[in-house]
Amino acid sequence: MKSPRDVVLIDGVRTPFAKAGTKLKGVHPADLGKTALKELTARTNLDVNLVDEVIIGNTGNPVDSVNIGRVVALNAGIPQRTSAYTVHRNCASAMESISQGYEKIRSGTMDVILAGGTESMSQMPTLLPAKIQGLFDKLFAAKGPKQALPLLWALFKADVKQLRALLQGNMRDEYFPVISVMQGLTDPFVGINMGQTAEILAKEWGLSRDTLDRFALRSHQLASKAWKEGRIKEEVVPLYVPPKFDEVLSEDIGPRDNQTLEALTKLKPFFDKQTGTITAGNSCPITDGAAMVLLMSREKAEALGYKPTARIRGYGFAGLEPERMGLGPVYSSPVALKRAGLTMKDIGLVELNEAFAAQVLACQKAFASDQFGRDKLGLGGKVGEIRDDILNVNGGAIAYGHPVGATGTRLVLTLMKEMKRRQTQFGLATLCIGGGQGGSMVLELEA
Repeated sequence: MKSPRDVVLIDGVRTPFAKAGTKLKGVHPADLGKTALKELTARTNLDVNLVDEVIIGNTGNPVDSVNIGRVVALNAGIPQRTSAYTVHRNCASAMESISQGYEKIRSGTMDVILAGGTESMSQMPTLLPAKIQGLFDKLFAAKGPKQALPLLWALFKADVKQLRALLQGNMRDEYFPVISVMQGLTDPFVGINMGQTAEILAKEWGLSRDTLDRFALRSHQLASKAWKEGRIKEEVVPLYVPPKFDEVLSEDIGPRDNQTLEALTKLKPFFDKQTGTITAGNSCPITDGAAMVLLMSREKAEALGYKPTARIRGYGFAGLEPERMGLGPVYSSPVALKRAGLTMKDIGLVELNEAFAAQVLACQKAFASDQFGRDKLGLGGKVGEIRDDILNVNGGAIAYGHPVGATGTRLVLTLMKEMKRRQTQFGLATLCIGGGQGGSMVLELEA
């Protein structure tokens, strides 16, 4: 039954997603967000004076735009009087932005919210090791050449030690810089990185290397097909590439229409080099990009003459063991489904983030397991099966990439547009979250 306080999705848009270090490496995450947000307000012909709030997900937290949500909003032409803020829930930051918008609209506090996420993983910094940072701290506080020269000499010797560590391949040397992306993808509670958590799932759920590579191939094939047939183009705004701005990026840099199983099988395991199955080919790439959606209350949308695309029926977040974080969707989806008053049997399309092929396939098995439902989730049985023909029908993050702070919105955006194309009544967007959580959101197509 429809209600004036239903939270509806009007439309959404995203930038192209590009592998870190490629075409978007020089684009600040605030500019990525601005591009998507400006295009969304233009496509929807939205009077920006009606926006109650802007909520943006981000994990990199650039030092020159600490509250990047506010920077994105102002650069996109949102009035200064309109509040804006940034949220951080690791991989689900951009889903968290939508869920917070949902709560504010549902409660009657607000009526029009722009939500989404932005991330430049290319621009996440390389950090100085503690010993060298200490030398710089002393240098900045030095009073005159007498104090500064010995510190400069010490820094020179430290540089020599860095070079020696690099040549020896000793990336853990105390003088070697810390790559912040790798540090951020390592769980501080259990001390292993996200790829190692995927290795755990692959072993526990009996997933072979061949199975993982075949799933990765499927992702590229479906994504390439979706681009060729114009489905993904609907959600993407072209972007001029700096520094000359004489080139336009209009497609994702990630999906490979020439990807072969043979090429995938040649890649060596990246995280467990002896017995592992997780490779760069069956994992999502590190990526840059932004995605935004427009949320309204039903009564406001009707008053303004908008026809919503979908209604948010419910969402949910849940926690689990950090070392098995990839199973997060199996924990959070029952929460979202219960709030939506639905079961998995009602769901006609699923967008499940492909952090790793092993993680998605383990989730598929866990969703369909009566024992897992009883023992781990406290249910009477399984959550419900996710058939291949409804799962990531346009490919997923193994092909498109995973700009951490933006992916949650990309999943919702892709889902709602595909629901509209297929006239599918109910859909589920869900993802695992570093640190041992899952996030899920249930959508209903608007008639």
